Amino acid sequence: MQYEQIKSEARDGVLLLTLNRPDRLNAWTPRMSEELADAITKANDDEDIGAIIVTGEGRGFCAGADIESTFKTRLDGEDPGNDTKGGSGGLPAGLDWIDLCRTSKPLIAAVNGPAVGIGVTQILPFDMIVASEEAKFGLVFVKMGIVPELASSHFLVSRMGWGNASEMMLTGRIYPATEAKEKGLCEYVVPHAELMPKAMEVAGLMCENPSLQLRMTKELLTENACTTDLTRAQKLETDALQECWTTPEHHEAVDAFLNKRKPDFKAARARAGKAAE
Repeated sequence: MQYEQIKSEARDGVLLLTLNRPDRLNAWTPRMSEELADAITKANDDEDIGAIIVTGEGRGFCAGADIESTFKTRLDGEDPGNDTKGGSGGLPAGLDWIDLCRTSKPLIAAVNGPAVGIGVTQILPFDMIVASEEAKFGLVFVKMGIVPELASSHFLVSRMGWGNASEMMLTGRIYPATEAKEKGLCEYVVPHAELMPKAMEVAGLMCENPSLQLRMTKELLTENACTTDLTRAQKLETDALQECWTTPEHHEAVDAFLNKRKPDFKAARARAGKAAE
């Protein structure tokens, strides 16, 4: 796929995806989601990529849905994308954003400026949110006469708690980054010049770990975060743990510890692949 609304760049084992409609504060379109999904899917298949960062070009992160090319187009009787009526939350049909995010390699949002509406909901299922002091967050759906999407009524409660999530969604007010962090929406708020270095630092720490186990851990978090069935939660963990025992990454970690060296998980996986041929 040729990217028209995002930019993609690999940096030190991290894929940096930049929303690239700066003249519209990176306002969202169905095409943007398709391009992001394509880039994330390719990164997940690339052994040289360990984590993914999403940020915005210019002074905004994402100002929400492009009103003219999404809402107005739909009100005029046309579909603004590839069958968005048949998709989830206004996304093109067949694009399961939540499943993609939760089964992906680690995803980090580096919020460089205003993030509104889907500019927030699309990053709620990410693993971490790092914000510039210049960032602002708003879930203004009620003010547009609509409701939130992308399971955000689940993820926002998971991040902020019932009362804070209710306030944010029911008032539709804009939160400065510091308040958003205080209420649990993001993990870090840093000076603007330190945003990308901080996001890269966090991504780098994740990249040091084996990709298979990172994604398995994400799936456990997805399944078990809100469950009340603790027997099932333990069963899922036990099944995953027993699978890990047989992996070259686990063997490499144990050997590296015993021999006081740094593990090389990629090399261990490569050796295992060659041995299986």
